[in-house]
Amino acid sequence: MPPKSVPLPAKPSKPYFFYGHRKPSQNRPVVYGGLFSNRQVLKPPQSPLRPSPPFDLRKWDPHHLSQNPSPPPIPTPHQHSKLSPIARFIIDAFRRSQYTWGPSVVFELNKLRRVTASLVAEVLKVQDDPILASKFFHWAGKQKGFKHNFASYNALAYCLNRNGRFRVADQLPELMDSQGKPPTEKQFEILIRMHADKNRGQRVYYVYQKMKNFGIKPRVFLYNRIMDALVKTGYLDLALSVYEDFRGDGLAEESITFMILIKGLCKAGKVDEMLEVLGRMRETFCKPDVFAYTAMIKILVSKANLDGCLRVWEEMRRDGVEPDVMAYVTLVAGLCKGGRVQRGYELFKEMKTKGILIERVTYGVLIEGFVKDGKLGSACGLLKDLIDSGYRADLGIYNPLIEGMCDVKLIDRAYKLFQVTVQEGLEPGFATVKPMLLAFAEMRRMSDFCKLLEQMQKLGFSVNDDLSKFFSFVVEKGERTIMAVRVFNELKVKGYGSVLIYNILMGALHKTGKVKQALSLFQEMKDLNFEPDSSTYSNAIICYVEDENIKDACICHNKIIEMSCVPSIDAYYSLTNGLCKIGEIDAAMMLVRDCLGNVTNGPMEFKYALTVLHACKSGAEKVMEVLNEMMQEGLPPDNIICSAIISGMCKYRTIEEARKVFANLRTRKLLTEANVIIYDELLIEYMEKKAADLVLSGLKFFGLESKLKAKGSTLLSR
Repeated sequence: MPPKSVPLPAKPSKPYFFYGHRKPSQNRPVVYGGLFSNRQVLKPPQSPLRPSPPFDLRKWDPHHLSQNPSPPPIPTPHQHSKLSPIARFIIDAFRRSQYTWGPSVVFELNKLRRVTASLVAEVLKVQDDPILASKFFHWAGKQKGFKHNFASYNALAYCLNRNGRFRVADQLPELMDSQGKPPTEKQFEILIRMHADKNRGQRVYYVYQKMKNFGIKPRVFLYNRIMDALVKTGYLDLALSVYEDFRGDGLAEESITFMILIKGLCKAGKVDEMLEVLGRMRETFCKPDVFAYTAMIKILVSKANLDGCLRVWEEMRRDGVEPDVMAYVTLVAGLCKGGRVQRGYELFKEMKTKGILIERVTYGVLIEGFVKDGKLGSACGLLKDLIDSGYRADLGIYNPLIEGMCDVKLIDRAYKLFQVTVQEGLEPGFATVKPMLLAFAEMRRMSDFCKLLEQMQKLGFSVNDDLSKFFSFVVEKGERTIMAVRVFNELKVKGYGSVLIYNILMGALHKTGKVKQALSLFQEMKDLNFEPDSSTYSNAIICYVEDENIKDACICHNKIIEMSCVPSIDAYYSLTNGLCKIGEIDAAMMLVRDCLGNVTNGPMEFKYALTVLHACKSGAEKVMEVLNEMMQEGLPPDNIICSAIISGMCKYRTIEEARKVFANLRTRKLLTEANVIIYDELLIEYMEKKAADLVLSGLKFFGLESKLKAKGSTLLSR
């Protein structure tokens, strides 16, 4: 008969540590069922987001942020959940003191019976305040019986680097040595890795030199890390000096060591030195593979060193390394872009002979290279070969062919290719039709030009925008400006035109000296009820000033202001210069201030004009110092600067001091005798005007204008 089973004792009704669960809190997990099993973390209650009040500029306080700086980021409960209870206690002490070190923090920390180096490292790993971390590290080091270990030093180094204090982190080896814990290679490796990850090549070399001063020799791995960081940041000379130390220590190179140096020498274009290192690599039985050779070719191609590429290619064949698709494609693309398309085509035929699968990109670079080289027949032959191979040509292939055909006036064939792109649904863009539009314009085939525009409109092109791009492209060469105007005159009849096109043509005509024609376009634009914009008026200002029509230029300036816009910098400068020439110095200085207040980077002449005005308060000597500074900057005094001298001296000093400055400029041959006479007349006229204004102001102030008017005086009617 089987023995009776003994019933288990009932669990006590009162929960205790093993069976029950304790009171939950944010930082203490709940225990269910057994000894530290089924751990769960309570998430802190999230307060509902309050909608922020709407921003009111009238209540904005610019000093609010400086008076109420935002507290440092508080670590998340997820970070705290991984910490030990004592580490959480320390972090909470930091939080309660708002992450500032002080007596309150020290009081809380003194409650701890014992602080270990591992606890210090645990706290520093999650600390984001480098100052607080350093204070805590220093406090821990002063506790009785405490000594930092490598883990705490490393944690401090990571904390300092993580928060941008890498220069302070570099001083940790000296701190370790002073505290009786000499640094090892691992500490220097950490610092080097930190600097290498942030591309701080000079700091890597600085730490390496410090490592040598401590008498520590790096391993091969660390040497490679140092040289790689120096090469990537462009310090090849320092990398080579480190390599000399490497050889001096009697270490054996690895394949990665050679490749680091080879890549650096390729970047610097030192092919002969690179081949020497390559020969040394062969002697150590570390023959490069196809990936290493491809990397060399890729670097040399990026530096446009095609001779070096071909030498590396020969070395690869000498080693019996069979090039793969990537090696061929990289070299062919580099040769075609560098103007050696025939050599690239030879490699292309070699690929076909070997049965290597040739991608469409390779066909594309060869076709583009042949078009640039003027070999349109070879390019078309490659297109046929591409289609026979089962590929479908894209716009990257058709566009160069269309452009090449237009360059040799084969416009009808180019148009047929364009029709092919449409039939194949390739969605051609402006880059496809631009060469055809230019060819039609140059050959005066305006009917075909307009037919192409109609077809573009059917295909969904924005014709007016594309015409603006077309005219911008045409007027890049000044000799084509007249052709652009002729084409536009014919397009206007068919209803094509926009404000932007007028602006482009006005600017081009002004640059070629055809100011009258530009102003006629401006007038025509207004007659056709186009609304000029600020760019139109800015172009008109420049043209009116060169036509010596300052009044209309000022009207255009006022139109821009009425539109709540800002004139262009060239318009500001031109109008200011024109006002200075006719003696309207006050208006010119007002424009100078207006320009510098409205634009981000105004002309240097305007900035020096205000400097001269301010220097006039101190006299002629100070003004001459400013002028000397201008000359050092390559800015000789012009009308605006001389007008500023006249304005400042009449306002703050005397005519004699102004004449002293002009005499100095004449002595230094910065002004001609005729200019000195003109400026002297402007100086006298401006002073008389200011004196008259002062007299009128006095009469109005004392109420004498009524007596003058009763006597028939017209003085106040000015």
